[in-house]
Amino acid sequence: MSTKLKLYLGRKIIECLKRPTSFTPTELLPWIQIGKNHNEQCMEMTMPLEVLENNLGITNITEILKIQPDDIIKRISYGNNRANRNLQFDVERNIFIKDVIENCAKPDFNLKPKTIVFDYSSPNIAKPFHFGHLRSTIIGNFLSNLNKFLYNKVTRLNYLGDWGTQFGFIKVGIDELKFSEHDIRNNPLKLLYESYVYANKLAEKDSTILERAKLEFSKLEVGSEDHLNFWKDYMGFTRDELVGIYKRLGVEFDEYNYESMYSSRNIQNVIQKLKDRKVVQQDSDGKHVALVDKKTVSILKSDGSTLYITRDIAAAIDRFDKYKFDKMYYVVDNSQSDHFKTLKEMLHRLDLPWANRLHHVKFGRIRGMSTRKGNAIFLKDILDECREMMIQKQIESPTTKVKIDDSETSDILGVSCVIINDLKQRRQRDYDFNWEKVLQVQGDTGIKLQYVHCRLHSLEENCGVKLPPQLVPEVLVEPEVTNLIKSVAKFQDILYRTEEQFEACILVTYLFHLCNDINKALKVLKVKGADPDIGAQRLLLLVKSRDVLHAGMSILGLKPLKKM
Repeated sequence: MSTKLKLYLGRKIIECLKRPTSFTPTELLPWIQIGKNHNEQCMEMTMPLEVLENNLGITNITEILKIQPDDIIKRISYGNNRANRNLQFDVERNIFIKDVIENCAKPDFNLKPKTIVFDYSSPNIAKPFHFGHLRSTIIGNFLSNLNKFLYNKVTRLNYLGDWGTQFGFIKVGIDELKFSEHDIRNNPLKLLYESYVYANKLAEKDSTILERAKLEFSKLEVGSEDHLNFWKDYMGFTRDELVGIYKRLGVEFDEYNYESMYSSRNIQNVIQKLKDRKVVQQDSDGKHVALVDKKTVSILKSDGSTLYITRDIAAAIDRFDKYKFDKMYYVVDNSQSDHFKTLKEMLHRLDLPWANRLHHVKFGRIRGMSTRKGNAIFLKDILDECREMMIQKQIESPTTKVKIDDSETSDILGVSCVIINDLKQRRQRDYDFNWEKVLQVQGDTGIKLQYVHCRLHSLEENCGVKLPPQLVPEVLVEPEVTNLIKSVAKFQDILYRTEEQFEACILVTYLFHLCNDINKALKVLKVKGADPDIGAQRLLLLVKSRDVLHAGMSILGLKPLKKM
């Protein structure tokens, strides 16, 4: 639905009030939505009575019901039962259709854009890019896309775990396995992980390995130039490999941050503030700790080294100084709830007034995700297998329109399946990964969205009809038109709900329903061979529906294809 028509209704509501209000028509936009009813002449739009009562102080809607019908509003009524407490506007059908077609794929105005930071993905260099990071990446990318589409100012951060004693183990493993810089450059994620695992196995038999690892990390912590240069090089190789994986997923970041940015040497001012304000106390072992929810939480090690929570405190302060954000969201799984509770509590105790602007976006875990060949733990292996399986399905399909050796298309299809399989789940639920369900051609999958998008591109290319310069709604009279128009018109309402609940599944379900309505319309609303004027109007409706599908897919993180 377009902002223009919603603003008109909002203005009519506010103008009829007998008392002054600070509310503007723009603030009413999210609550004016598409109704369920329609007839041949009108389409219904609604506003909850609860909104009028709580925000405009209206207890008696008689004055609103006195709004005079005009060329746009044909009738005003209200439902005042438990199931339907709505103010209802019957809007002239042709005006409604024209408004929707002209504005359907655009977001509503945002006169109060927020500055938002999203911290997501954030893999640990000492471990493989596991599937908690995959969910964080997919969900964080979707939320960033959505907020950017809604005109908020978004910064996407990838905060790489590259600090701590485990990185001493990596250095020991590299030395013992005699990996060269050339080796690490060519396969950083895998070889750094192998080094870490190898050193840990050595430590099980040799107690001196742990001491060596601690010593190596302490050289990093105090700022040994040789160690820091070695580490910066290896982190650069790692980042380059991650960028390639993210590119396949359709993910980009505005900034890469590293835990090493907040080493003990770099954050002495924050550490001193924690001590001066008595946020932390020293225990008998020399550690600095804090009591949170009756639990003792370590904030600094006895040797002065930082912990994950110390670095997160410093990172939050640094980010607020840099971005002055209205909100900062950490997209991290459910298991880290206590960590973020501690983080906010520490910031409150430092008397930082923006501490409540931090939010933990929780999500459940994926169970059983591995390649069909074995228990691969690297995301690249999973994506490679997705691509191979999609190539096989394309070979078997009689409708394939691209060259079978077009691995880029196959890769996009495979990634689309993984993303949609994840985002159609309720965010906080755990779920089981099943290859057959993920990559099935039939049903509600990423394949369905891509197929309908491609089908509409094919229609425009091959129908022999040109798009008309303007819409003539009077010729679009079929029930399938009405159903598709209403479906398209709900796009902005769906975005409001999706953003409010941080639930991608709301948008995913909507796009599946939109695809169903498009497919039904394609069966009835013939373009090729129809009267040229009517065919052109139908094509315009279908192309505008494709624009909405394209926008929704892009928000979810998909790369919409034109052929498959």
